[in-house]
Amino acid sequence: MSRVRMVRKEQAQPEVKEIYDKIEANGAKVLNLYRVLAHNPDIFRHSLRLGGALLTRTELLPKLRELAILLIAQLTGSEYEWEQHYPIALETGVSREQANAIWNWNESTSFSSEERAVLQYTDEVTQEVTVKDETFRALKQYLNEQSIVELTLSIGYWGMVARVLVPLQVDIDAKSVCSVQELTGRTPGKPD
Repeated sequence: MSRVRMVRKEQAQPEVKEIYDKIEANGAKVLNLYRVLAHNPDIFRHSLRLGGALLTRTELLPKLRELAILLIAQLTGSEYEWEQHYPIALETGVSREQANAIWNWNESTSFSSEERAVLQYTDEVTQEVTVKDETFRALKQYLNEQSIVELTLSIGYWGMVARVLVPLQVDIDAKSVCSVQELTGRTPGKPD
């Protein structure tokens, strides 16, 4: 059970109700994560914008982003993040074999050299913050600077989300989202 109250629409401040209405009008779902973030409407609004941009407005391949998120979920013990992103990962091309091997990715043969470079980078950023020179060199073989920045922002964002979900013990939603469109209410790459 969540350690903080979930801000329900009927209890919410007017600006939070407006955000909830917009989420629903876009065809997305108001998640329990949002109900926790709603304790601060400004942070809630800006967090949604950043998360939405990282999901729909980046050059970074969605499959690589989702591999990073699944690894972050495993490393931080964020069951909520895993439940929400597992179906999205599958939608973006992550295989079930890869998802199931994410915990021992460095011993698995399920990942390409590019995916391994992304996972190594994600592992180091998530656990140590600093990154070894050889890890960065390996990543640069596959990603340009824009994609590296987007990957780093994604690792930071979903790491932050895990650090909200886990200590506050946010309840996993009864039904996970199944796609980026269902999560954001937008088609990736399309303007609001």
